[in-house]
Parts: sequence; structure tokens; C-alpha cells
Amino acid sequence: MTVLFSPSRCRFYLRALANQDTPTDVIEITAEQHLELVNGQASGLHLSADADGNPILIEQPKPPLEVLAATERAWRDAQISSTEWLTTRHRDEQDMQQATTLTAEQFSELLAYRQHLRDWPETEAFPDSLLRPVEPDWIAEQTQ
Repeated sequence: MTVLFSPSRCRFYLRALANQDTPTDVIEITAEQHLELVNGQASGLHLSADADGNPILIEQPKPPLEVLAATERAWRDAQISSTEWLTTRHRDEQDMQQATTLTAEQFSELLAYRQHLRDWPETEAFPDSLLRPVEPDWIAEQTQ
């Protein structure tokens, strides 16, 4: 199996399947090179081409800050929405003068977590997903 690499498209092609859609800049690479490059991609590296058009692996380019911020705001908004029912249920139980499902401490933790989520975009840690506000463990138990 002969494998071809196109530096302009950073894609592999099989010579046996080459047709008019195959770029004109393809170069032949060995099966060993192809396997190494595919394994590198599987481990998170990005396929690129060096100045001579040879395939190389590089670190995955980081998305622009605006993209990271939008992604993290969407995550934050989803977290706030997904805990809204807990807040509403607790307040409804209080309004009906019933025993509450959450303890006073849990409700306080819930409100604090939701406030941390709202404040998070204004912190220095934003938009680092590794530094997101941490959901109290007991919330997952409420949704099971």
C-alpha cells in the first residue's frame, strides 16, 4: 500500500485510490512514516508540513482566547441552568412550609456555587477549564 501526503491539504491519500481530486503536490511516504504520523494524531498531535512539504507532527494549536471564553461561558450557563431546579424545588418546599429535600447547609453551598459560576468570567482563572468552579459532590447525587 503506497501512501501519499499532500502538504497543501495536510492529508493522506492512497496511490491506488488517487484520482483527479488528488492534489498535485503529493509526496510518497513510507508505511512506517504513515503509522507514526497516525499514532501521533491519535495521541493528540496535529498533522502539518515542514518547509520542504514533509509531514510532521506539532502540538495542537490552542484555540483563540475568544473561542475559549465562549466555550467556558456556555459551560457555565449550562451549569447554572442544570442546578436551577434544585434552587426552585428548595424554595417551593419552603414556601409550602414542607420539609426541604436539601439541608440548610446544602442550600447555602448551592447558592455559593451558583454565585461562583456567575463571577467566574471576571476572575483571573477564566477561561481555563481546569480552574472552573467545582460543583459540590452532593449535587450529582440529587440528579441520579
